[in-house]
Amino acid sequence: MAFGIPLGLFLAGAGRRVLAQSAAPAYPSRPVHFVVPFAAGGGADVIARFIGGKLAAALGQPVVIENRAGASGNIGAAAAARAASDGYTILFAYSGTHAINPTLYQEPGFRNSDFAPVIMIATVPQVLTVNSNFGARSVADLIALAKARPGAMNFASSAAFNQLAAVLFNQMAGVQAVHVPYTGAAASTTALIAGDVAYQFTDPPAVLSLIKSGRLRALAVTSVKRSALFPDLPTLVEAGLDGYDATSWNGILVPANTPATVIARLNAELNKILMAADVRAKLAELGYDQVGGSPEQFGAYLIAQEAKWGILVKAANLKP
Repeated sequence: MAFGIPLGLFLAGAGRRVLAQSAAPAYPSRPVHFVVPFAAGGGADVIARFIGGKLAAALGQPVVIENRAGASGNIGAAAAARAASDGYTILFAYSGTHAINPTLYQEPGFRNSDFAPVIMIATVPQVLTVNSNFGARSVADLIALAKARPGAMNFASSAAFNQLAAVLFNQMAGVQAVHVPYTGAAASTTALIAGDVAYQFTDPPAVLSLIKSGRLRALAVTSVKRSALFPDLPTLVEAGLDGYDATSWNGILVPANTPATVIARLNAELNKILMAADVRAKLAELGYDQVGGSPEQFGAYLIAQEAKWGILVKAANLKP
């Protein structure tokens, strides 16, 4: 007897439970959907596809990229927040979407509390670019041209962080320019090449080949220190905007309440991926500095970043 249950029945029930547990498929047993809340071809998409390919090999299952662009990343993030908490939907988290949008938008469609952190992938400075035929060959030139025609110059953005980096630049440089939003870096860069806008801030992967080919001219990077990818480019601090710093970052989140075992598996595999020599070389080639670490570290960083940029959004009275 066991708790008043005949021993035979008890053992039979225990056996069924063991069989049920052993029959449960190990994670992952089917494709993992990787939501990228930006259009294909941009910096976020490039990194997500690269990391996604490595993760697929590590997990032994396809990692399917789903580009869900719109509203500066809100549409894709909101879709991921509503997904099942089973580890089969992961989200490419971007500084603009998760550090700025919760304050910038009254109803972004999600909150950071809707997610659980997995890992921080990398940090990356934005790069300030203009059309190669544009008259500005330096940051000082761009500021002078903008001040000569207050309100007549346009600047592009493809995400909230790009927009805020430009707004911060405009405020610190004392220039007035018109914001023109685009749904992705590919679209904003096309507009820049066509001369529809005068300048933009964006992640290096979206414009690197165009800078190398001479179709775009890079003027500066937004980090405090120079970028290893653009060692000859000054920082905006060096260009005269003392205190300027707009370094973006990205990582991976999953819907809240995703099992801890799943998060631990993803974190372990991604840390291995980020430590691989070819991955570090590829990220460096694109202008990214790999980070890695624990879910807890990424979660604490995310909270600090939302507080930092939220203060700036409110102080500048920014609107979407």
